[in-house]
Amino acid sequence: MAHSKMTSTSDPQHELESLIAADEPAAFSTLNEQGQAKVLLVGDHVSNRIPRSLEQLGLEDWVLQQHVAYDIGTRKLLTHLVDHLDAPAVMAAYSRLVIDLNRSLEDPSVMPEVSDNIPIPGNQGLSAEDRNRRIHSFYTPYRAAIDHALQGFRQRGIVPALIAIHSFTPQMAGFERPWHIGLLWDKDPRIPLPLLQRLRAHPEDINVGDNEPYSGKHPADYTIDHHAEAAGLPHISIEVRQDLVNSEEGAEKWATILAEALTEILAEPDLYRVWDAV
Repeated sequence: MAHSKMTSTSDPQHELESLIAADEPAAFSTLNEQGQAKVLLVGDHVSNRIPRSLEQLGLEDWVLQQHVAYDIGTRKLLTHLVDHLDAPAVMAAYSRLVIDLNRSLEDPSVMPEVSDNIPIPGNQGLSAEDRNRRIHSFYTPYRAAIDHALQGFRQRGIVPALIAIHSFTPQMAGFERPWHIGLLWDKDPRIPLPLLQRLRAHPEDINVGDNEPYSGKHPADYTIDHHAEAAGLPHISIEVRQDLVNSEEGAEKWATILAEALTEILAEPDLYRVWDAV
């Protein structure tokens, strides 16, 4: 695994001090950078880490074990999926409670004051400088890491695919979520529709949500919107129910299911072109 730190290109005289200490992990990590698949995997919410400088955002330990802090099981799932697909991956190293990397900077929930009815003390009353330091420390380096990885494909003459991996809770607001997996997409059907078909035909009778429990048409799917949809890259966001992937055994099982369903789709040469919906 390689770790990288990318600095802002702003005027050094106005350089913001990073919230990440020298002995803490960088804002993101990469896996299998030399992978041969023409696809980049990304994990916006794989970590519940909070840098020491933010003093755990004033939260008790138990909050950091909840879905509000990270997508449970996604680090395990991504690690196995990287191996199955021989694909590179970029993963965030800090909690979405610090800054939500799957939101635009204009979205009020990008640094949530309350999440799932839990007050986040360290996010309340943030100054413009506080917000800018978080953007500089976490958001900008992560965006740049994804851009850098995608540009590496383009330099080799490849229009890459982008697949984002998330997990969701078995219940939400008293509602039992019956899906095992959800496929989130908007306009480009090249990966979602054949993947939906293959997963629904799986012998294990998988309950697959088509834009459930969340929708790819919603602006909260920012990483895909920003890095893939806007550029016409083939893409999809995949949500797996967290209780299915919160163990190594479960993560390996679902990585195998996904890899088997994706392999034929990703082997199609016509996939790797800029999408023109007209």
